Amino acid sequence: MSNWKKVAKISLIFLLSCFSVLVIAIVGYGVYMQTHYYRIKDYKKLTINHNQKAYLQKNHEYTALSYNVGFGAYQPDYSFFMDTGIMKDGTETQGKYGKAISKKAVLNSTNGVINTIKKHSSDFILLQEVDTDSTRSYHVNQAKMINNAFSHTANVFANNFHSPYLFYPFNDPHGAVQAGLLTLSNYHIDKATRRQYPISTSFLTKFTDLDRCFSVMRLPVKNGHDLVLINSHMSAYDKGGKIRAKQLALLNHIMKKEYQKGNYVIVGGDFNHTFGKKVLTAFKSDQKVPEWVSVLNPKDLTDCMRIVSATNEYEVPTCRGADMPYQKGKTYVTVIDGYLVSKNVKATATNLNTEFAYSDHNPVQLKFELK
Repeated sequence: MSNWKKVAKISLIFLLSCFSVLVIAIVGYGVYMQTHYYRIKDYKKLTINHNQKAYLQKNHEYTALSYNVGFGAYQPDYSFFMDTGIMKDGTETQGKYGKAISKKAVLNSTNGVINTIKKHSSDFILLQEVDTDSTRSYHVNQAKMINNAFSHTANVFANNFHSPYLFYPFNDPHGAVQAGLLTLSNYHIDKATRRQYPISTSFLTKFTDLDRCFSVMRLPVKNGHDLVLINSHMSAYDKGGKIRAKQLALLNHIMKKEYQKGNYVIVGGDFNHTFGKKVLTAFKSDQKVPEWVSVLNPKDLTDCMRIVSATNEYEVPTCRGADMPYQKGKTYVTVIDGYLVSKNVKATATNLNTEFAYSDHNPVQLKFELK
């Protein structure tokens, strides 16, 4: 056999071996992801830590603060790999990073969130995207940091993201994630339950999206009824909005059922819907409206509930696009965070302007009375 034939044969064997190894690795990784995938069961009882003794009463003003803290990653110069956008001139944009830039950045952002919450002292704190042990946030336990900072309050945690190691993007893998919804309360909570939202179960999406849920806290009121306080984070990456429609239908069913019992209902969180069509394009931007934004109209809600539009909703946005670093007046911004309340709750809301210093969201504060 000539030398060139030997070389060709050896090269072919080498290439086939490499291809076989690659196929085995891909199949093995797929099996790893599939065998580690699960959804947390519906109606899961949540632990209430440091429960308080004080009870709510009607005709008294209380405050709540909702804040998506973005797992400590979203400083103004941060962009996220799953977010895409289009500039008005047609240029396409896409985020860069799969995890936070550094552990120091996560610590700085988490401390910034804590200081912001302290500055706007509230009776109830509803937080989303709080990591406990994740590659993307360098295993900083944000929930522990926040609970330690507010050790005098009750706290309830609901896991809504529990993924095995996601080896994507390849240059900055998102990694394994443990994260969820954290709720703090200055008042007694009788019961806390994790409710499961419908989600997409397509092969890829189920690994990259959250195990969407909402936590339901029942707080007794001295008049014999309950305040049903819900911390919610609805789906974002949902083309066509079919999943979000199912999630809203479930939420509407629960809100109506509780109101009909004579209870008070407040839902706070990240809705991934703009609060009405007008706010969709209310802020100056060099970008088109991104695909991930849906619209929540008053007619979409059960008739016992209403959207609490912030008094400054056209002045302070609550969310920025993460497909590019934040540049005021250039990056797309809108209002997707806030509150729904039942008719027996008097409420006003204010969007708090942090200039997106610690997250891709701004917090929203609610002042309310139980009538």
